[in-house]
Amino acid sequence: MFKPIELVIFDCDGVLVDSERIALRAQIAVGEELGWRLSEDEVVERFIGRSRQAIVEQVTARLGPGTAAIWWERFVELHRRAVDTGLTPVEGLPEALDAITLPTCVASSGSHEKMRHTLGRTHLYERFAGRIYSSTEVARGKPAPDLFQYAARRMGADPAACVVVEDSRPGVEAARAAGMRAFGYAGGLTPGEWLEGPHTVVFHDMRRLPELLGGLMTPPSG
Repeated sequence: MFKPIELVIFDCDGVLVDSERIALRAQIAVGEELGWRLSEDEVVERFIGRSRQAIVEQVTARLGPGTAAIWWERFVELHRRAVDTGLTPVEGLPEALDAITLPTCVASSGSHEKMRHTLGRTHLYERFAGRIYSSTEVARGKPAPDLFQYAARRMGADPAACVVVEDSRPGVEAARAAGMRAFGYAGGLTPGEWLEGPHTVVFHDMRRLPELLGGLMTPPSG
């Protein structure tokens, strides 16, 4: 049984910062260099929303561990360069944060170093400082529930009173596995139908988030 919302858990890439398109281009470019030609849909399906470990495991299975190590180094280099020259917050996100009165935190597949960089470049880091959690802190990344359960524990919240804002299929699957409701943001790369499922509301405009949250802040009638 779900409870009125007490905590909003945000993914980072594609939800707070508009970095998924940067990651998409970087993964395709590295694949071209190293011998694995990937389409945009393949990158979204295989890599977007997943941890470094999960990505490296896939590349290792395809190209071997040596190439996988080079792949990740090149990806990080290209991603950082693009972030430094053109990263912005997700459209409507700053306005949504200004209107949300509930406690919030961040739980991302990215490392703390990466989030300090991306959130710092978009002037969002200070909004979440001290409440940022990474898949590097748990045993299993998304779609396992570990990261969201860990974030809830650290924030002192019941999973049944948490809602996760995600933009990837592994992310919404992780939220459901953690016993949480999810808002699937389909304003980026992931098709809305990929995010649909039990206890999940799909939306396309980040400015709507405060209104959607408001509908979950009171107990159901009856």
